[in-house]
Amino acid sequence: MSQPNLDQLIRQLENYLECWKQFNHYLNLARTKKFTEEDENQFLELKSLLTQELELILAAIESGTPNKDDIHSVVSSAPSIRFLSELSEASLRNLENQWHRIFISWQSILGQLKVRKRQGASRFSLSRWFGQETG
Repeated sequence: MSQPNLDQLIRQLENYLECWKQFNHYLNLARTKKFTEEDENQFLELKSLLTQELELILAAIESGTPNKDDIHSVVSSAPSIRFLSELSEASLRNLENQWHRIFISWQSILGQLKVRKRQGASRFSLSRWFGQETG
């Protein structure tokens, strides 16, 4: 993967992780049972982004973890904040656990991409230093 494509993928995954953080925010909002209709609309929009961006990211990387079905399971098990607010605390904790496993998996992939970027930059620098072509 070329350096510009890798940079773009890293930015895309960082943005995707921000969406995952927001998902957790809405889980916590449901727990407090203090949310508005606007929160519900934003939550629905967030779930759309999580689902659509997942396809773009998975098309660019080959990773078995996190599993697409696991992600769809978490997103689909939260149809609305209102629904989440009516779940038992144990059910909310279970959903939060699933969210956390996926979040950590994405963080790991992001770290691997950053290592690849650093290694590519190092090779480029060494090649230029020794007057060799990069390729």
